[in-house]
Amino acid sequence: MDGPTYPQGGAATARSLTERAPAGITFGMKVAVSIPDRVFEEAERLASQLKTSRSALYARALAAFVGNHAQDSVTETMNAVVDRVGASPDPFSRAAARRVLERVEW
Repeated sequence: MDGPTYPQGGAATARSLTERAPAGITFGMKVAVSIPDRVFEEAERLASQLKTSRSALYARALAAFVGNHAQDSVTETMNAVVDRVGASPDPFSRAAARRVLERVEW
């Protein structure tokens, strides 16, 4: 899975959020966050079920969350393009779409 990358200790190489470091070696940014106790307990159970570390679980969850919100920027960009070029189809596109729709079983 391709995801955001970040350098390891200033080295020229980069690792994805979901890539695993060798046992005992930590890479990436360390952060402290506050989460509700209930969410923490559920995450601990899930990490245990998945046989993964807490850090790996949170990295996967955050990568998925960020990925889901990337669609917002794609939508905004597409809306800006439509605003610039207009949303009205030309006669050829309208006729082509009609031919395709006539062949679709409803």
